[in-house]
Amino acid sequence: MGPSLVHRLHVEAHAVWFAVRDPRTPWYARAIGILVAAYALSPIDLIPDFIPIIGLIDDAILIPAGLWLFERLVPDALLAEHRAAAERETRRPRSGLGVALVLGIWALIAWLAWGYVATRWD
Repeated sequence: MGPSLVHRLHVEAHAVWFAVRDPRTPWYARAIGILVAAYALSPIDLIPDFIPIIGLIDDAILIPAGLWLFERLVPDALLAEHRAAAERETRRPRSGLGVALVLGIWALIAWLAWGYVATRWD
């Protein structure tokens, strides 16, 4: 039996993390890759997994879609090189940028919700 889907996603995200640091990666792929790697390697999710059904949407749709897009923007040989490096690496990175992005989105949603509620009470 092959590796689990979760393990595969971690390896792919780690390969993206390596690729965005490689000067051979096109700038437009780096821009997408930074967001994908930051979110995929973030220890917190935009939608927490404990929320039924929608809590798994980011893991099931957002991350694979971002990985798919990144793969289309990077030469196959370059990505294969970084996949091999990610497979060999046992320590997985964590993303502080991903945490900041998620917390920023939550803060923006809270601010918008507060503004909406505040205008209704006037």
